Amino acid sequence: MITIATYFFSSEMANIENPGAKFGAIFSTLALSSLFMPALTGIIADKWMDAEKLYGILHLLYGAFLFYVPQVNDADTLYYVIFGAMICYMPTISLSNSIAYTILKREGYDVVKVFPPIRVWGTIGFIVAMWITNLTGSKANTDQFIIGGIAAIILGLFSFTLPKCPPQKTISKNAGIVEQLGLQAFKLFGKYKMALFFLFSMLLGAALQLTNMYGDTFLDDFKNNPEYGPESFVVKYSTIIMSISQMSETLFILTIPFFLKRFGIKKVMLFSMLAWVLRFGLFAYGNPEEGWWMIIVSCIVYGMAFDFFNISGSLFVETETDPSIRSSAQGLFMMMTNGLGAFLGSMVSGYVIDSYFTGPNGEKEWQDIWLSFAGYALVVAILFLFLFRHKHNRVEELEHTGAKEVKMH
Repeated sequence: MITIATYFFSSEMANIENPGAKFGAIFSTLALSSLFMPALTGIIADKWMDAEKLYGILHLLYGAFLFYVPQVNDADTLYYVIFGAMICYMPTISLSNSIAYTILKREGYDVVKVFPPIRVWGTIGFIVAMWITNLTGSKANTDQFIIGGIAAIILGLFSFTLPKCPPQKTISKNAGIVEQLGLQAFKLFGKYKMALFFLFSMLLGAALQLTNMYGDTFLDDFKNNPEYGPESFVVKYSTIIMSISQMSETLFILTIPFFLKRFGIKKVMLFSMLAWVLRFGLFAYGNPEEGWWMIIVSCIVYGMAFDFFNISGSLFVETETDPSIRSSAQGLFMMMTNGLGAFLGSMVSGYVIDSYFTGPNGEKEWQDIWLSFAGYALVVAILFLFLFRHKHNRVEELEHTGAKEVKMH
């Protein structure tokens, strides 16, 4: 996810017209598959197949797609191969949560207490993958896909040893397609506040993809500047530096109960948007020499930018929706951020970079790119501040974080 752009723009595949738009389309396959695959695999796991077996099969197929990537020599073919990989991979995120919840509940564990310390190992795995990719010299070549493929095959085989998670059959046989696909939550668009919330979720989802897409290749591109060169620490260890973002993510999760208690959901979401402005703005002026601290601070700020909207947004959905459609509403929130938002962020950014921020020799004008992204995030934050109305109800919000507080703000 983090280094595919570094690979793409370093390869012969980038020697085409509008490479940014081509890469934007390739990266958007993550979003496209998020729109339909989680719902489809959810139906399969609910009705017909043990969830852990489906999880294993999907990872084995995902690994096979990754092993094929080194054979690909053109951007169009890479699009279809990565799309196939994402169709297999993206539904495993929700499936892994579902499997964990099923096993923990069956064994009598308190999911709220036990699951977060387990889930944090996913973020640690993300960091480890980035370090391995960087330290093995794989960030700009196809070895990264071999590393990912090996991990996917191991995980896929391991999945078959997990405790059985048989179909729950919670969807009735007579349920319509709307209920089966979890689309009941779309009626929430009829409420002004919820429609506005989902719109901003989409806009923030677009911002999230920008650093995932371009962060590593931005740092790697400093090698083309004679002032820094390929031996610069920032260039050499760009992926490890980017992993500070994930480290920050694990720390900011711990601060969320305090911020929600003190400021409420709306302000916490606004903090997230302003953090995106800082994230992009610091990248715009950072460099491997006197501006190295801006790059580090930008990576630290990412934790607030990512966690504060995703977790407080999920909490907002939890407190504002009827229990009968709550699961569907959470799915809709994810669809707007990781689906539509990510798709728009991928496609539009690729087009904009090609059209306005690429020099005559294909070099990218990174400062202007990041400043335009910062301007976008600032506009979103200002609109959110004035258009989104939400009263801070401390009792409800703290109940859903598990905190003990009985005062009303």
